[in-house]
Amino acid sequence: MKRKALPILTRAESEIMAVLWRRGRATVHEVVDALDRPVAYNTALTLLRILEQKGYVLHEAHPDGGRAHLYLPAAPASKARRSHVRDLVDRLFDGRPEDLAAGLVQDEQLGRAQLEALRAQIDRALGKDKAGK
Repeated sequence: MKRKALPILTRAESEIMAVLWRRGRATVHEVVDALDRPVAYNTALTLLRILEQKGYVLHEAHPDGGRAHLYLPAAPASKARRSHVRDLVDRLFDGRPEDLAAGLVQDEQLGRAQLEALRAQIDRALGKDKAGK
């Protein structure tokens, strides 16, 4: 059974999710305060509600009572990243992840340590592949 991919996040949604992934849970006010750029309370609340509809966020009553809710991630950052990378590969690289990887190696300013880390990940993946056959 194939897992349902998460919908793609907009830049503003990604910024809010970064706050929630970092903090674990937050009120709307806390999200607004943690953002790097000014965002109105109502805008943040609207985005949190959209994120909840998309399956990224849950909310619960604030333990102190009152009207405030706590918002928390419903999906881990790693799952969102995988979904976004799959979408990027499908849309811009004709479904060929090796073209994305080659582009990163050729076009980006990766230092020796980053290239060695990539090599180690590839070597681990190749080792798993041999063990599975």
